[in-house]
Formats: sequence, structure tokens, C-alpha cells
Amino acid sequence: MRSYVLRCEMRVPRSLEETFAIFENPHNLALITPPWLNFKVVPGRLEMRQGLLIDYTIRWLGVPLKWRTCIDHYEPPHMFVDRQARGPYQLWHHIHRFHEDRGGTLVSDQVTYVLPLGPLGRLAHAVLVKHQLLTIFRYRQRALAAMLGGADELREPWVEAASPITKQELAEYRA
Repeated sequence: MRSYVLRCEMRVPRSLEETFAIFENPHNLALITPPWLNFKVVPGRLEMRQGLLIDYTIRWLGVPLKWRTCIDHYEPPHMFVDRQARGPYQLWHHIHRFHEDRGGTLVSDQVTYVLPLGPLGRLAHAVLVKHQLLTIFRYRQRALAAMLGGADELREPWVEAASPITKQELAEYRA
């Protein structure tokens, strides 16, 4: 199976604790997602912690989709990992990292993902999905910069093809 890695980085003029606080509130995700996705967190009180399940709804190309993520690792204020437990990807593994940097905070994301449908998924990635993910993460960076008082540095998000992933590795990511 073909896997891909999306990365992006930005440096914001806020403390590590202030920056992490924005990210650890699951409801803020709706504020940093483009409106055309109609992203909604299923209502409820959510307290960020390892093992938390978060349910969302989105619209992709007009089709309503349900998405559930699980917080697999939670190390405030330095990092957390969310993994798709149910949703449109065969694999979605998102590492959020936060580091103090020159009086501000460096925010970095690494998303490893696999699309379903083999060759058809690879074609969809080349034609549509890669472009949409880059657009979503560009929007996210601008929205975060607005929430956090600007960005001292923004690195353009990028996607690279990763080495193929085996069924066993896929199962390990999902575990």
C-alpha cells in the first residue's frame, strides 16, 4: 500500500503553554478547518487525554462523512497524536509537536496517511486528495496565525510519498 506523509511547520509568537492550549481543545479544530468541509465536532464535553475518542462530521465533495479519531499519545505541552479510528482513510496518523523556539513556539505536524482502493486511491491522491490536503493545511496555518497573534515563520505544507506500508505495519498503526 502506498503511504504519504504531509508535513507543515510554523512559528508563532506565543508561549508553549498558550499555543498548546489552543490545540488541546478539540472544538477549536472546527475553527481552523476550511468552511467548505462543513466540519463539525459532535457536541459534548471533551477533555483532552490519552484514549479520548472524538467524533466529527465533514462534507467531502458534498458527501457527508463521519470521522472518529482517538488520542493515542498525550504529552502536554509538547505533543499529542491522533489516529483515525473510523473515517475515509485507510490510515490517518497525525503527530502534533510543540517546541519553545526563540521566545515563541514552533508548531509542527506530521500526518502519515494511506488511501483506500489501491491504484484508484493513488490516482485520486494525484488528481485531488493531495491538493485538497495542502489547501486544508494552508488554511489551517492562516487560521492558527490569526488565533495566536500572527506567525513569525510559516513553512509551506508539503506531501511526500513514503515507502510502501505492509498490512502488518498498517495493523500496528491502528492498534
